[in-house]
Amino acid sequence: MLNKTELTKFLYRGRVRASLIGVIAAFFLARPNIQSLFAGAGFIILGLLLRGWACGHLTKDRELTTSGPYRYTRNPLYLGSLAIALGVTAAARSWWVAGLFALIFLLFYAVTIVKERRTMQELFPKGYTDYSRMVPLFFPGWRPYPNAQIKSFSWDRYRSNKEYRALVAALIFLVLMGLKMFI
Repeated sequence: MLNKTELTKFLYRGRVRASLIGVIAAFFLARPNIQSLFAGAGFIILGLLLRGWACGHLTKDRELTTSGPYRYTRNPLYLGSLAIALGVTAAARSWWVAGLFALIFLLFYAVTIVKERRTMQELFPKGYTDYSRMVPLFFPGWRPYPNAQIKSFSWDRYRSNKEYRALVAALIFLVLMGLKMFI
């Protein structure tokens, strides 16, 4: 039996694998049509754009990133992941897939957000306290963080954060969904 710390570590490390398993299951459970494919692609594109924008600003564990989308939400990567999950669900047109992704998000990403909040508090105790008081945890606020960094998007940061993998995976998924319509 896992204790709380081991379970948290397991869920934190397993979120990407769980999402991949969810996407594979979505393929087999999918009943796509042209409308669901376009609706899903719209959500997926929004999610990829948000994640890409965030990764172009993010310098993991070396600085508290407050530029780009981090001015509005402390977790733009996970908000983008939610949009992608909604897109996968819409494209698949399956209540089973919707339930699976709801479970993955509630179980894996809720734990991940809490764990990363603690990590940020440890790494950047003074800056993160002020930042977390003024910037919403997940859903974006309307006002940007007033003490945000002045930093522009960087393709080098995007590449070093390996965000291109999400783009490739999303394209493969959409192509497979398109093919599944004819199977």
